[in-house]
Amino acid sequence: MKKLFFVLLAFLAFATGNSQIKKPVKWTSKTEKISDTEFNLIMSATIEDGWHVYSQFTPDDGPLPISLTFKNQKGNFELVGKAKESPYKKHFNTDFGVDEYYFENKFTLTQKVKITNPKTSKIVANVDFQVCLTQCINDNVDFNFDIPVSAKAAAIVPTTVDTSRVETTFPVDTVKPEVKEVKKTAAISEPIKAAKKGLWTIFFLAFLGGFAALLTPCVFPMIPMTVSFFTKQSKNPAQGKRNAILFGISIIAIYVILGLAINAIFGADALNALSTNVWFNVIFFLLLVVFAVSFLGAFEIMLPNSWANKVDRQADKGGVIGILFMALALAIVSFSCTGPIVGTLLVESASKGGIAPVIGMLGFSTALALPFMLFALFPSWMQSLPKSGGWLNTVKVSLGFLELAFAFKFLSNADLVLQLHYFERETFLSIWIAIFGTWAIYLLGKITLPHDSPLAHISVGRLGLALLVLAFTFYMIPGLFGAPLKLISAFTPPQTYSESPRGFMGTSNGDQKLPDGAEFGPNGLVIFTDYEKGLAYAKEVKKPILLDFTGHACSNCRKMENNVWTDENVSKILKNDVVLISLFADDKRPLPKEEQFISKSTGSEIETIGDKWTDLMITKFKTNTQPLYVVEDLEGNNLNPNKPTTSYDPDVKLYENWLKEGVANFK
Repeated sequence: MKKLFFVLLAFLAFATGNSQIKKPVKWTSKTEKISDTEFNLIMSATIEDGWHVYSQFTPDDGPLPISLTFKNQKGNFELVGKAKESPYKKHFNTDFGVDEYYFENKFTLTQKVKITNPKTSKIVANVDFQVCLTQCINDNVDFNFDIPVSAKAAAIVPTTVDTSRVETTFPVDTVKPEVKEVKKTAAISEPIKAAKKGLWTIFFLAFLGGFAALLTPCVFPMIPMTVSFFTKQSKNPAQGKRNAILFGISIIAIYVILGLAINAIFGADALNALSTNVWFNVIFFLLLVVFAVSFLGAFEIMLPNSWANKVDRQADKGGVIGILFMALALAIVSFSCTGPIVGTLLVESASKGGIAPVIGMLGFSTALALPFMLFALFPSWMQSLPKSGGWLNTVKVSLGFLELAFAFKFLSNADLVLQLHYFERETFLSIWIAIFGTWAIYLLGKITLPHDSPLAHISVGRLGLALLVLAFTFYMIPGLFGAPLKLISAFTPPQTYSESPRGFMGTSNGDQKLPDGAEFGPNGLVIFTDYEKGLAYAKEVKKPILLDFTGHACSNCRKMENNVWTDENVSKILKNDVVLISLFADDKRPLPKEEQFISKSTGSEIETIGDKWTDLMITKFKTNTQPLYVVEDLEGNNLNPNKPTTSYDPDVKLYENWLKEGVANFK
């Protein structure tokens, strides 16, 4: 009796903990008549709060984009251009290392078609999409658009939507809305908070850029001169302080207006699109190289002298207008030092879209203006300022090395978009290692550049910076052999975009003989991607099975593989004690016709490999969430009665103990 009670209790816990089949997107559609032969097929989606659906223009190697297909197109109608969609938002996904383009709350797809067969009365469309919360759901929706066969038919015709399709879910950590039925296993940030965080990051980096500009030969000597002018030339100290504060505010206004101009000229949506445009990335790669070479001392980038002369004449008039033109004169005169930094910030912030250029210029100008205001308010602080000297050029040259390294990120983006594989991970890292290594040698005084002063010795601060840059250079070297380099994963091409995706020099398992049907998976693990073949091998070696329901576009699957599976103890279990079967629920490859079937659980057509593994999950485990991990014996029985399945959980020890329990019960 006790055993029966335990079994019932375990079943109830399993059922309540895992039944999470969701449909967070509701669709409506209509046919809009343009002429007797042309129609707009309009598909409108309403998304539950916090969930995201990904644009058809989402870059490769990220979340799955919307895919629109038509089943009866041949001989009946033609598509007029690509489907138009509502404006999307953009957020950088650190797990995939790419920007993701997403919709929230609602969006619309509009596909224009031209009827070529006058007998066509219906158009059947299918939208394949991914929608994400703490999980991602791959869903398929069928639309049946009725086409009027006469010119007198109504211009707007309702259509039907079939949403009874298979869906699969993947945990991600980009949003965290309030949905009670979703078990929260990790800290998830809301999309609005993520956007705010992105803007704060831009502000902070721009502020650092402004501070770096202060320490260049064009700006730093201007601080005591300008502050002295306001404090000594004003009628009284209070007026001098007011004028200095107004001067600082004018500097901020000038650069913020520049950011607003960039937004007004290009527009937020255009800036979003530019970020994945090949020519945008190539042009800005060249532009940043020019900036870098200028900072290194090859030449000076200067605005026409006539501009400075005209502004100076306006500044001589005094008053509020005179102070404003003094700030403008500073911006023009210091352009040879600030221009490359401002240009870089505008390039980077423009690629983020929205108000990012304005926020970037606000951060930069705030750092640039603060010293002029603070030293005017507290003149005694001036005594603590270091004297101008050769160190200012060292700062400028150091910025040149950073500009040069950053430039190659844009070239890498262009290569990734075109999938040319000319600029793979190893090539990128080799260039960065060369740049930062040369920078370290320069800081150590072994290389001198055109505007450097003779050095009898280097300062302790310069030595400290040299050691920091050298350490970073050494940190990147293992990346050539497959190390993940998590500190710079947002800049480097993904590990899969390399000459040796599994590494080399002993890490690729090149000499290891693979069982029939197996392949190398993450971290060099041997995996099976077919359940039957994996089960057959497990019976042969008499080991339990670890079922890994995963997805190519599953963010938290990558987190588990990179952060939990790499643990020494967990890795030993995965390599030695279990047969790992990884089943990709978003595998879109079609099943052979003879293997396709109608699901007994959902009534959906099982047409792809991913559909097959999703149906296995839903049928056997009553869930559709990934990653999902199950330890089974050779008869398909669960080996973890206390916790039949586990999902995303960054607690390495809990995952290790769960695995050990399953393996021990098998033995």
